[in-house]
Amino acid sequence: MSIGRRTFLGAGAAGVAGVAAAALGAAPASGAPAARRPATAPREAPAEPFALGLREFAWSRGNRRLTTRVWYPATGTPGGSPVRDAPVADGVFPVVEWSHGLGGNPEVYLAEILPLAAAGFVVPAPVFPTTSNGTEGNIQDVYNGNQSKDVSQVITNTLALNDNAQDPLAGHIDTTVGVGVSGHSLGGMTTHGLLTAWPDPRVTAAVPVACVDMGNPTGEVAAHTLFIHGDQDAVCQYGLARQAYGELAAPKAFLTHVGQGHDEYVWDNGRTYPQTRDTLVDWMRWSLYQDTAARDRLSSDATTNGTTWEAVLG
Repeated sequence: MSIGRRTFLGAGAAGVAGVAAAALGAAPASGAPAARRPATAPREAPAEPFALGLREFAWSRGNRRLTTRVWYPATGTPGGSPVRDAPVADGVFPVVEWSHGLGGNPEVYLAEILPLAAAGFVVPAPVFPTTSNGTEGNIQDVYNGNQSKDVSQVITNTLALNDNAQDPLAGHIDTTVGVGVSGHSLGGMTTHGLLTAWPDPRVTAAVPVACVDMGNPTGEVAAHTLFIHGDQDAVCQYGLARQAYGELAAPKAFLTHVGQGHDEYVWDNGRTYPQTRDTLVDWMRWSLYQDTAARDRLSSDATTNGTTWEAVLG
């Protein structure tokens, strides 16, 4: 199956323990578009990785059930498995949502989710009701915007936890810097839809992985956007991701996994997986913590054997 560009009629797991520490490295609302930089002073990016906590929420949007797992920085020793309902670490952390691909679920993508949480992000990851494992696989829910709208609902619910005095995450979520979004395959298309056809102005950082172009930017979203793709992808054509990249304003970047297909570089045993992990984490650190050291690491994160890097960061 190959996935093509959206045509518009109107406007519009095992083996992942320890990757989180490596990723940290040694060194919908209406109104005006979100700013590329928050007006408030940035919070200092964490210098050391965190232990991991995990919670689950039975959220919904209308009649669409959105079971959502949330990984977050927790107290304890870094490097172990996530602990259910672990105490939240001291600090205030930005949100980075993750969207799974067709027939998947959040746990399939722990190689991306855990490094983000360990680096100092609250990471909600919904189980989409028609494209997850065990469902009928209705990809039209991506093309009709349902999944992008689902993500906006998950973002709203996650940010609301900050103001719920009864919730352990109250006071620990940074609601001032916008949010990050990312995902792979149909999840990458869902992510790109939030920048274009179903814009969410709260998005200030985005990393669509193996996506296709879901439409033209509307100017409602101002996000740092990193594309990650294999140039031999037979499912989501590389050329359509390049088209999407060309349509977006800077800051933007494109990490190409040379000679690879749809997903080899997503799994933690992939030859060029470290480039995926490190650029994803440092992109979010730069975009949401204003970590200029992370920005300056991006080219070295990306340009190692088997990958190429293109960026317009100014």
